[in-house]
Amino acid sequence: MFTGIIEEVGTVKLARPASLTISAREVLQGSKVGDSVAVNGACLTITAMDSGTFTVDVAPETLQRTNLGSLRPGSLVNLERAVPLGGRLGGHIVQGHVDATGKVVSITPKGNSVLVRYTAPPQVMRYVVEKGFIAVDGMSLTVTDYDSTSFRVSVIPYTLEHTNLARLHVGDSVNLEVDIIAKYVERLKEGRSGISLDFLAEHGFSSASSPLST
Repeated sequence: MFTGIIEEVGTVKLARPASLTISAREVLQGSKVGDSVAVNGACLTITAMDSGTFTVDVAPETLQRTNLGSLRPGSLVNLERAVPLGGRLGGHIVQGHVDATGKVVSITPKGNSVLVRYTAPPQVMRYVVEKGFIAVDGMSLTVTDYDSTSFRVSVIPYTLEHTNLARLHVGDSVNLEVDIIAKYVERLKEGRSGISLDFLAEHGFSSASSPLST
């Protein structure tokens, strides 16, 4: 699991059909072969590493659902190690399971921040709500407004300086992952999960404390 708080921006050194080698520094600290790392928001497993780089395998399913297949040597990628048990959840719950890709449609400076609008397919937009969370290339961002085909976020200078967002251009592809809680709520409302508010109450989750009661 990840939090959507990017630790550093890495640089792709080698881009093979089924693997990537990325130069990094921060995410290598304490990491070992077999550990998970989010690359542009996609959860991947470290298969090899040395003092300045790590390598990850990329499955066909991942290439199909993400923008990783378009990466080339020199591409900048957002990196985050898996959150340790008991660690701070500074952003939101990010699984590293990319739902789909979207595109940058506008980048507009406003005061000390930048407003960025992305298009997204229907399977993503159905979960987008104002002030809700969404992961864009692994970044935990808050939706400021949306329409039927796109959403907008407001990005502070710190995020611009510490992610690859400052290097993006209109038309660039980004990885999108919606808030997993929204998916569970939808399944609960459909009544197909076997879980209901009565079930939760019977097992110690009071309606007063449950976020599903609001």
